[in-house]
Amino acid sequence: MTSVLSTLDWVVMLCTLASIVGFGLWKSRGTKTVGEYLLANRTMPWYAMGLSIMATQAGAVTFISTTGQAYVDGMRFVQFYFGLPIAMVILCIAVVPVFHRTRVFTAYEYLEQRFDAKTRALASIIFLIQRGLGAGITIYAPAIALSVIFSWDDRVTVVVIGLTVIFYTATGGIPAVTWTDVVQMSVIFCGLILALVMVFRLLPAGVSPLDAVYLAGSAGRLNAVDTHFDWNNRYNLWSGLIGGAFLALAYFGCDQSQVQRYLTGKSIEQSKLSLLFNAMAKVPMQFFILFVGAMVFVVYQFIEPPMLFQPHAMEVVRQGSRRCRAIMTTHLPAARTRRTRFWMRATRGTERRSNARRRTMRRRRGTCWPRVDRASSFMRRPRTCTDSMTRITCFSLS
Repeated sequence: MTSVLSTLDWVVMLCTLASIVGFGLWKSRGTKTVGEYLLANRTMPWYAMGLSIMATQAGAVTFISTTGQAYVDGMRFVQFYFGLPIAMVILCIAVVPVFHRTRVFTAYEYLEQRFDAKTRALASIIFLIQRGLGAGITIYAPAIALSVIFSWDDRVTVVVIGLTVIFYTATGGIPAVTWTDVVQMSVIFCGLILALVMVFRLLPAGVSPLDAVYLAGSAGRLNAVDTHFDWNNRYNLWSGLIGGAFLALAYFGCDQSQVQRYLTGKSIEQSKLSLLFNAMAKVPMQFFILFVGAMVFVVYQFIEPPMLFQPHAMEVVRQGSRRCRAIMTTHLPAARTRRTRFWMRATRGTERRSNARRRTMRRRRGTCWPRVDRASSFMRRPRTCTDSMTRITCFSLS
């Protein structure tokens, strides 16, 4: 497969990546101490922390899978975030002041101060396992998209993305990561708006954006709020308010990937503002992402969708289908004939032994097998069989 990128596309993409990474490293210049490396000397403004928190949670998985969620199931997934503002308010009141007052470097350092080193070690191990598994999915999601664009193997794109992230993270520390997230979120916001514009442009002539919204609503893809309380319904208003609130409390209050962001704030007020910014912006952003997916669904009502959206995977399916068809046409008939003959011989012997066993058991009980007359296909006239214990009627075998 040849790459779908032109020379200009390559130049724009490489310059964008280099500028994002370079800007993060430039903002982290002069980082020498542990406090500067892990906490940026607690000098980050609220908007940088807020965008970094949002970028940490909303990775490539969000923009690839959430639009697919709306394409298949509608926009009811947005209710999952309805409990997030409640959790942010609770964290601003109860958690942020404690972390800043104790001057800890990590959330798990506070556990050691509050309990003991064993508690800190256990929580750290669980976090590393969970975050390691999550990072694998987070890297693989954009690798799928880049493998289509570059016509590369998925493993190659995973290695390229992983090495790039490790380079600027290990070199610049939290300042590089935070400012890189700021630029990335700006690019993501622009990309979302551009994606919606392109979706509207792909609509056929005579179908306006309002018509597309009406069609999406008629197809059940704009089901943003469901007030019915149902234990079997995964996404509704109540599961979002209750379950979403507790999940957000655990994620933003205990996960080091989030706690480290608002530990870098200039003051407690700046850290609180970063969380409140997410409380106000997260739900509208998720709504917008899901809306893009619903509009993509409308577009493919007028355009025949591909069986697989990844060309490389589609080619693999075609090759596998051709190999399977060749095997069925060459090997399967002979194998089926041999299998049929073997099965007939095996079942014939088994049936003969089973019938003999049944006749033996019936004779021991004083009964006889019913037998069909081959000539008339009727049972012969019954006769009486008598022994010392019972008197029963059976059919003659003679």
